[in-house]
This record gives sequence, structure tokens and C-alpha cells, in this order.
Amino acid sequence: MWGKPAFLNGLANALFAAAALLALQFAWTIATRLPVFALQEVTVGSELTRVTRNQIEDVVRRELATGNLLTLDLVAVRFAFEKLPWVRQAQVRRRWPGRLEVAFEEHVPLARWANTALVNTHGEVFKAAYDGELPVFIGPDDASREIAIQFRYFHRSLQAIGHAPVQIQVSPRRAWRLQLQSGLTLELGREQVEARFARFVEVYDRTLGRFEQRIDHVDLRYANGFAVRFPDQRQGRSEPKRGRGRGT
Repeated sequence: MWGKPAFLNGLANALFAAAALLALQFAWTIATRLPVFALQEVTVGSELTRVTRNQIEDVVRRELATGNLLTLDLVAVRFAFEKLPWVRQAQVRRRWPGRLEVAFEEHVPLARWANTALVNTHGEVFKAAYDGELPVFIGPDDASREIAIQFRYFHRSLQAIGHAPVQIQVSPRRAWRLQLQSGLTLELGREQVEARFARFVEVYDRTLGRFEQRIDHVDLRYANGFAVRFPDQRQGRSEPKRGRGRGT
């Protein structure tokens, strides 16, 4: 063996590499225990309305249970923050020697997703507790973003005639139904939804807006007009009345 220089050189190099690794491991172990790397402060670089200080500190304590700022896994911390109910996105940065900087984007509630969750202004479904008044979206799991976009259009257009949407429902076949704050339901169907809705808004003041009797349902699935249904009366159920797209 001693007469094989190549083998001896390889062995020496291997021993040197092993010693270097042990030295690095020892240095890392010492460094992780130095008080200079202890977390001294957590700063939040965004104004918060829903996420609490206690929630932030709980996440940091969990993630630092077996280490310090040097060993902190920023990706794991970010994911932990983003599991909080009102956090949409989180950014986490180390600031030496002992500060952790956190920035949040909170969910802004736009509507309720049936009775199970909320929808934010990006059309994303999330779960959180909220007791404020919100419109209701109902539809297939993949329809929340589309409904959120249409809601803004409906809301903006209805303001011109003094109405507001409180519920938007999309069937699995993509048929749209819109309920207004007044109790009026608009049946928009699957095709030409925006054109049908625009026609309703355009003629409302000179047609349906003139009725003294309350209307509970308008079927807009007609090429040149719509069908109107009044609530039940004591004498019996009223028959649907037809209205044209331009004038009564």
C-alpha cells in the first residue's frame, strides 16, 4: 500500500475533505448558538387591519423553536404566514444581526362564497370569519374570478338606475341569475349576458321603473324584450307580462 503514491494521495485528500467538513459542521454548530444571531425584533412593513400581532409572534416562535435567525427557513416562515386566515401573500427578510422584516398583503373581502367562504377583490376564495354585509356569489368552484369581474360591471351599471346586486348565481351550465337589493331577480341565461343586462339597464327608467306594483322577476332571455312576473296576489297568481326592449 505504501508503494502506491496515487492511492496515498487520494486517501490524504479524502481525509482532508472529511476534516474540512467536520470543521465546517463544528463552526456552524457554534455559530447557531451565538447570541449575536438571536432574533431580537420583528418589524412589519405594512399596515394591518385583520392580521394581529399575536398571530405574527406565534408563527415566529414556532419556526424558531429549534434555531435562531441564522437557521430560520424563510420559505417555511412565509408559508406559515400565508396559512393565516387573512393573509393573501407574505414576504420575509432577514436584517442582520437580529431583525426579521415581514410584509403582508391582506385579503380584501368582496363577497361571500355561498355560505362556506369569502371571495377577495382578486376573485380568490379564502376562509376567514367576517360579520359584515357582503353580496353572495354562488357557482362552480372555478367561477369565482369570473363572477367577481362581472359583479363590478353589474354594480357599476345598476348604480345608474338606483339598484345594487346582492347575489349572483352561476349554474354549472354557466347560466347567470342576478338578485337585486330590491328583491328583483334578473334571469340572464347563458348567452349574450352583458348585452341582455345592458338592454335591461337602458330601458328600465321608461319601462319597469314606471310600475307602481313591485316586480319580483324579469326574464331577459328574449331576443328583443323580456318577460315580467309580479308577486302573488290574494286573488291568485298574476300572469307574466311581456315588455319590449324599447318601450312598453
